[in-house]
Amino acid sequence: MHFEKPISMNRLIFFLLLFWSCANCTYAQRSDSATIRQIYETALTQPKGYEWLEYLCKKIGGRLAGSPEAAAAVAFTRQIMDTLGLDRVYLQELKVPHWIRGRQEKAFVTHSKRYSALPLRICALGNAVGTGEKGIEGQVIEVKKMEELETLGREKLAGKLVFFNMPMENHYPNPFTAYGLASAGRRAGASEAAKYGAIGVIVRSLTTNIDEFPHTGSLRYALNIPKIPAIALATIDAEALSNALKIEPEMQIYFETHCQTLPDTTSYNVIGEIKGSEKPEEIISVGGHLDSWDLGEGAHDDGAGCVQSIEVARLFKQLNIKPKRTIRIVMFMNEENGLRGGQKYAEEAERLKEKHILALETDAGGFSPRSIGIGDEAQNVDKLLKWQPLFVPYAIQLQKNGGGADISTLRPLGTILVGLQPDSNRYFDFHHTSKDNFEAVNMRELQLGAASITAFIYLVAQYGI
Repeated sequence: MHFEKPISMNRLIFFLLLFWSCANCTYAQRSDSATIRQIYETALTQPKGYEWLEYLCKKIGGRLAGSPEAAAAVAFTRQIMDTLGLDRVYLQELKVPHWIRGRQEKAFVTHSKRYSALPLRICALGNAVGTGEKGIEGQVIEVKKMEELETLGREKLAGKLVFFNMPMENHYPNPFTAYGLASAGRRAGASEAAKYGAIGVIVRSLTTNIDEFPHTGSLRYALNIPKIPAIALATIDAEALSNALKIEPEMQIYFETHCQTLPDTTSYNVIGEIKGSEKPEEIISVGGHLDSWDLGEGAHDDGAGCVQSIEVARLFKQLNIKPKRTIRIVMFMNEENGLRGGQKYAEEAERLKEKHILALETDAGGFSPRSIGIGDEAQNVDKLLKWQPLFVPYAIQLQKNGGGADISTLRPLGTILVGLQPDSNRYFDFHHTSKDNFEAVNMRELQLGAASITAFIYLVAQYGI
């Protein structure tokens, strides 16, 4: 007869500890699942972000850095966070550029038998110099790639208007890919054309739609190159202009803009904080940018991201969730035409030797959330991806590749960068236009985004990285 050896005391203790560990893990997962369900249910049935967004859009409106509207938005979001019972709410002072659009822009075709005096739908690009009362007029030279400028050279471009007809290609599944590839003309086209003596630039608006709405956005002038006026042209007019130039290549365009850059002015990042109960020195920041362009109300870009971020704090407080790590809600100022808010926040974090373990930005619109992207700089990104089962009921995918413009300044500090990634197919219908208004945002979609980032931040605050 064969007898099994008795289990040693050490082995018995090992198996008991293993059983206890597994039981605790299962309990934690069930507890986390219940908390996340509460977060989603509260965000959807007791929404506040949508109400805040309506005020931000309808009572304040477009919030270009340095404007009275931006100052009003600072006061409003600070007041909201003051009412939430956070441990600390404060302003972080910074200097921001102060560009103003001035009077309504105008443009029309001249020196044409077929199209003379035909009006064009335009807007000045952000940070551009204006033409003044006299405007500018010149023959239009169309280019479809930046490289064409060098080929044409000064002989063909001096004294002309360069028309950057570089469309966002529709075949890319992710429209942000198309945006990145097509945006070179808007960002750098003015200085590149000025190198060859051009007197102004016309940029096809950045959208896959063919419509009558010009899209503004920031340009950057290079040092030691003349600054020339720059405008964006609605895509429907860009198509028409391109066709007209094939028939009458000598036609000209007149345009007039009254924008100007005033001296830098004082503004603020708005910051609210919930102190961590166990590891308060480990900071998790969540934010969006409070400034917006002046053409619309800045609803999707980025009022939605701001109120979603404040909802994180509201949901933690309302549900009495006590984070183990410190959570900071940050309303960044001046993302659109300077990124000064993100730079200031990172400078202060470095000066104070703060430990920012993770930063999440929501700046891709208030549409239905699809995924949470985690930056590849996270060495232990696989640990964060293991939370995926908790998000399956809410159709949220945790995946690699994430971040945001404002939080990018934290990367040198070793911070993991994360971004909320909503369904972006319609984002560039509204981006930087007069259509980016409160009515374009759906309440349920907005609140689902708020719930998704709150659930993710809850897990990071609970378990770290």
